[in-house]
Amino acid sequence: MSTPSSIEENEIILGTGMGPLRFGTSMDEVRTLVGEPEEIDESEDDDEFEHQAWNYYEDDHLLSLYFDREDDFRLSCIETDNPSLRLFGEPIQGRPLDEIRSLMERNGQGTAELETMEGGEMRLSYEKAMIDLYFEEGKLQFVNFGVFINDDLEVQWPK
Repeated sequence: MSTPSSIEENEIILGTGMGPLRFGTSMDEVRTLVGEPEEIDESEDDDEFEHQAWNYYEDDHLLSLYFDREDDFRLSCIETDNPSLRLFGEPIQGRPLDEIRSLMERNGQGTAELETMEGGEMRLSYEKAMIDLYFEEGKLQFVNFGVFINDDLEVQWPK
C-alpha cells in the first residue's frame, strides 16, 4: 500500500474521519487516496446491513474501511490498529483504559459503556461519539469509529 504522508498522522477526528480519509468519500476517491485494497470482505446475505470492508495491511497493522450500501457505498466507518493513532492530538495506541477514559472526559466525551468480550478483551464505547476502543490486557489495541448519526438515525455527513 502506498500511504500518502498525511495519513501517517493518523489523527482521528470524531464524526469526520482520519487524516485525509473523510466519511462520505466515494469508493473511487478512497482508491485514489490509499490505492487498491489488499482484500475486500463482503457482508453475508443474512447481515442486517449490506456492506464492503476494504482491508489494507502494512507492517502487521490493519486499516479497514467500511462502505454501506444504505449510504450509497460511501465511507462510513474506519477500523485500525495503527501504532501512530492519535485522538484529540494525543497518541493513544497501547495506552491503558483509564488514560483513554480520562482523555475522552477531558474532551467532553463523558458517557461511556464498558463491556467485557467473550475472549476477555474490553470494549469502551462512546455511542454519541460513534467510537469503540478495544483493549487487551488493559492496553488499547484497536479503534473502530464512524460517521455521526442523529437521534432520528440519520447519517450526519461531515461538511
